[in-house]
Amino acid sequence: MIHFVYVIRSSIDGRFYVGMTTSLERRLNEHNKGKTKSTKGYVPWDLFFHEEFQSREEARKREKYLKSGYGKQWIKDKWFRSSAGYLPTWRYRQAGSSRLLISRLEKKKRTV
Repeated sequence: MIHFVYVIRSSIDGRFYVGMTTSLERRLNEHNKGKTKSTKGYVPWDLFFHEEFQSREEARKREKYLKSGYGKQWIKDKWFRSSAGYLPTWRYRQAGSSRLLISRLEKKKRTV
């Protein structure tokens, strides 16, 4: 059975949520219908990315990493580098990375 580790992003405030499932479509629908206590206040959710694993153990290991401080920063960096958009400054400040965001925004303004 294939296991998925996924990252979804709230359209409300840009926060990310990391999870694991065997049915990605079903799980995303549950999040968007408010059936998950930790995500129902931030509906709607969009799938940012997902990864597939052959075993539950591998998927759980990756999920735990993405939920760690380093994993959260990796997700934010991936978002910032994507063409999808950016995180609002206040979200970076909450994560303790305001200097990183400010320097990136200044570099981006210079190149535009």
